[in-house]
Amino acid sequence: MRFPETPLVLLHAFPLDHRMWDEVRPGIAEHIELITPDQRGFGDASLGDDEPDLATVATDVIDRLGGRRVVLGGCSMGGYVAMAVLREAPELVAGLLLVSTRATADADAGRANRHAMASRIEEEGPGFVPDAVLPTLLGSETTDRRPEVVAAVRTLVSEQDGAAIAWAQRAMAARPDSSEILRNSDVPTLIVRGEQDTLIPAEEADALAALMPKAEVVVLAGAGHLPPLEVPEQFTGAVARWLE
Repeated sequence: MRFPETPLVLLHAFPLDHRMWDEVRPGIAEHIELITPDQRGFGDASLGDDEPDLATVATDVIDRLGGRRVVLGGCSMGGYVAMAVLREAPELVAGLLLVSTRATADADAGRANRHAMASRIEEEGPGFVPDAVLPTLLGSETTDRRPEVVAAVRTLVSEQDGAAIAWAQRAMAARPDSSEILRNSDVPTLIVRGEQDTLIPAEEADALAALMPKAEVVVLAGAGHLPPLEVPEQFTGAVARWLE
């Protein structure tokens, strides 16, 4: 399988920005043109005044593509946006790279947690967010053995705008189930999950793969929810093998 003249667009996780791909950028760029945009309100992207909806973020991506067909990838929230793009403009998606993400909508408890964080940010500010999200974002092996990764993720989270974090939480809480969209897609798909990911356990990655006839799953040892930051060499190798 090859994607000649087809760029790879990678959409970052919540609550980070395009810099989450920095460690894997050189290796992946040897194989394919790589584009890593910031999403609504994160990094250098403006938030605007739209109501929280991942379809709005998908429209941003579609507009940026300008009709160009791409391999579309995303980690966690970025995966949700990739599925929203597939829903709105399937003709632009030549392949999917889904990292630490799921097709299903949030359960009631998950939605409640997202809205609670958004409300707390508006009441207190975002200072508590790094401590709130780090334990679930990173696997125990990363936390124990790679303090520099923990520090890098903490910095990325702490530099994001609180209004964007609250907006994204509400947008993710409102997202629809994408199972049928994926079931009706026949594009080649690589699904990547960290072995220690407590947010996306093995059965969810397998269920995601089962929806798609051309999907394969790669499990990366020593990684939690953010494999590109935790095990960049493993992640780069997995993506390069899939592309080539």
